[in-house]
Amino acid sequence: MVVTVNMVGLNAYRRDNFEHPDLGLAVVVALAAWTVAATWLYRDRARRTAVLLVADLAIVLAALVVTPWVKSPDFNATIPGFYVMGAFFAWAIHWHWRGGLVASALIAAFDLLPRSEVDQGNYGNTFLILIGGPIVGFMCESLQRMARERDAAERAAAAAEERTRLARAVHDGVLQVLAMVQRRGAADGGEWAELGRLAGEQERGLRSLIRQQDTVPTGAGGRVDLAGALEAMATAHPVRVEVATPGGAVLVEAHVASEVVAAVSACLDNVLAHVGPGATAWVLAQSAPDEVTVSVRDDGPGIGEGRLDEAAAQGRLGVASSIRGRVEELGGTARLESGSWGTEWELVVPLA
Repeated sequence: MVVTVNMVGLNAYRRDNFEHPDLGLAVVVALAAWTVAATWLYRDRARRTAVLLVADLAIVLAALVVTPWVKSPDFNATIPGFYVMGAFFAWAIHWHWRGGLVASALIAAFDLLPRSEVDQGNYGNTFLILIGGPIVGFMCESLQRMARERDAAERAAAAAEERTRLARAVHDGVLQVLAMVQRRGAADGGEWAELGRLAGEQERGLRSLIRQQDTVPTGAGGRVDLAGALEAMATAHPVRVEVATPGGAVLVEAHVASEVVAAVSACLDNVLAHVGPGATAWVLAQSAPDEVTVSVRDDGPGIGEGRLDEAAAQGRLGVASSIRGRVEELGGTARLESGSWGTEWELVVPLA
């Protein structure tokens, strides 16, 4: 609307430059009328189609084409003047830098070709139009992308906050009750022991579900919840496994989670092989800003002195490659302790 007022005012001020003032008045009135119509059409998003944008640019180009006949072949300023900005701005907003470049290039060509002589002022104005379209288009594309990313981040933050609230409510209520039933059932024995066992299974399943809800993919390679992955693996393992994890998600790179889960699974496979299917194992995951620590303990008789060295000498390298090898490739350490109380692995993996 501002450039339309400017166009009407300048053409009224330069009315002596028109060889055909009646035609000039008709062109000015037509452009002003189109401004009113275009303002109404662009207001509704559904009407902002390619047809409207092409028509908008075509009207501007037509006004440039008739300028030499309405004024004179040696005209200086075109009839639309700065009115052309509206069209290439619309193209830049809709089709970004490519649309801005096409529109500004057409406007520049239609402005320069009819001129018998191009002076410094005409060249400067045309050059600004030529670079203005792509620049405005690029800025609009960047702003729209940032707006989409902001909206996605706000939705993700709101969803994460709601998941945290629900997880806290479940943890403070249902999970604690299930854990208490499991402990009391194991202590009382008999039928209560079976009830405690079922409560423990339900507790692990519910914890796994909560972890899965907290898994958030982020960026290239992705990040996954290590706690949820450990609980999912433990649920499917033949050995009875109890998993204890932090209250929130433990997000690590996907390949780190995969290797840690594989190492823990190897620890549980050893429990199954050397202690038996009736063994119980405990997996404890702890998260710090710069590292993740996972402990795997069983209730078996422990590993006899020199047994690992004997296995290595016989070429059985399951412990060295499946557990220590995986952790050390991630830059971490794997420490083993064993005694009459059982066996415990402590896997420490750096996050940096």
